Amino acid sequence: MIEVPEQFKRTTIEREGAAGAAWLAQLPALTDQLLGRWECVPDGDVGHGAVGIVVPVVRRRDAALAVVKVSFPHPGNVHEPDAFAVWGGRGAVLLHERDDEHFAMLLERARPKTLAGVADGDEVAATAGQLSRRLAVPAPAGLPRLRDRVAEWEPELRADAAELPHGMSPRVLGAAAATIRELGPDQPETLVHGDLHARNILRADREPWLAIDPKGYVGDPAYDSGSLLTSCAVPLVESGGDLDGGLLRAVEVFAEAAELDRVRALRWAQLHAVRAAFWGRRHGFTVARSGPDRDQVVQLAEHVAELFTDGT
Repeated sequence: MIEVPEQFKRTTIEREGAAGAAWLAQLPALTDQLLGRWECVPDGDVGHGAVGIVVPVVRRRDAALAVVKVSFPHPGNVHEPDAFAVWGGRGAVLLHERDDEHFAMLLERARPKTLAGVADGDEVAATAGQLSRRLAVPAPAGLPRLRDRVAEWEPELRADAAELPHGMSPRVLGAAAATIRELGPDQPETLVHGDLHARNILRADREPWLAIDPKGYVGDPAYDSGSLLTSCAVPLVESGGDLDGGLLRAVEVFAEAAELDRVRALRWAQLHAVRAAFWGRRHGFTVARSGPDRDQVVQLAEHVAELFTDGT
């Protein structure tokens, strides 16, 4: 049987409690069953993301390199295989097999290098923008519409602003609420990735870069500009570079490459930053659950929200 990484076990139990522990207990046997059904043999160490494991494999019948991905059952993972099926390998890894009951997929294997490892900020933003444009295709029925979700966001913002300590001005919060009201209800029937940050873009052989881990949302392609912030903000802080100029430049380059309106991209990115700041206050982040590290990330999100309010 496969060995589930210890770090993945710890974070899953911390996040999911008893349900996570029960799922982990049956994960090795489930994964072995999937390997047998899909005629695959392990081909390297088991990796993991925030909510799932990834097993490098070789498919017996054609020696194709692939990965078996098994995720913790979560609403945010339901439509991942649907998005892959629509794209059919266009800008994203190929979906070979799926088991929706167990949140499992057999996927094309890309290289381990992610776009986050690229030092040139313009290249990061342009690559993400080009992929965003290619992934923005007509959406089928049955996928979650962003316009149906936004009705919840403004009441959440008001509750968060009233209940949580924060450093955002009424002007910043007002701009976020205006984006919800003005851009949220009327969105195109376009499939978008939904979480297109640099760690979800992998170097590949079939194409230079391929996307992984989509949410499978339907709506405004400019929505994905907000995900790009996580790819650019922390590296700029760590390098001591021009944070404000670098972030504004990243959104500009992304929008141009994706053939999107710059102001529309900035508005979605500003809303992402506001919501991220409040989310961090309530729940922490994957990279920083609590304490000073969490507070630093929250403060960075608040700064970005202020910056992008001015930028629009």
